[in-house]
Amino acid sequence: MGKWSGVKRFHKKAGVIKGLNGLFLVALDNTPAKTPSGADLGSPSRALAKAMADEWDAQTETIDPNTMPLCKLSATAIDRIRNNRDDVIGITLKIVETDLLCYRAEEPEELVSIQHASWQPELDWAKQEFKISLNVTAGILPIIQPEASLVILREVLMTLNDYMLMGVTNAAAVSGSLILSLSMFNRRIDAEAMFEKSVLEERFQMDKWGSDEETIKRHKMIQSDIKISEQFLNLLEK
Repeated sequence: MGKWSGVKRFHKKAGVIKGLNGLFLVALDNTPAKTPSGADLGSPSRALAKAMADEWDAQTETIDPNTMPLCKLSATAIDRIRNNRDDVIGITLKIVETDLLCYRAEEPEELVSIQHASWQPELDWAKQEFKISLNVTAGILPIIQPEASLVILREVLMTLNDYMLMGVTNAAAVSGSLILSLSMFNRRIDAEAMFEKSVLEERFQMDKWGSDEETIKRHKMIQSDIKISEQFLNLLEK
């Protein structure tokens, strides 16, 4: 978001105007806001466009993209995904090839049990929902996932519009699990549950051996990214 960062606030009021093809555009003093690549910033949902406008209104003297997460996700969907859907879907499928839920601890027994109780229901849900089956292993040696399952998941991702794909991909990348991201997208779990499942093993180790500031900081970032992804996806449906 280089073209936003550090720019002096020039607008008095941000709002929403109707654009072409059913899109709702973010307007700065009635002029469409632009993405870093120069496209109109908007969304197919008025609610999301309004939330983005609120982010612009919350800016002070200088624009800080770090305080505009919904705008950043939308701009990325417009600038990157619109013309590179196949590449983005391919990258997202790479996540499921090493999906967090498929790599379990070998010991201790308590952790093995906790992982199974938390993660296996998500894989069972995906099997029922999408008719896929993913291999599970104990340890860190890589395993190959069934090609048929990857083909089905590709088809699932292809049905998503650019904005939905952005939200799902973002949550999958930060959590290390496409299955968890799809579970949240389908509202089987919420952002908090997804976060807890994504850091389950580290939380277990921290409870046993203590925490460190670096891990806590990283967990807060993961939690924040997942929550923003959930908010982004939910606003798309309003």
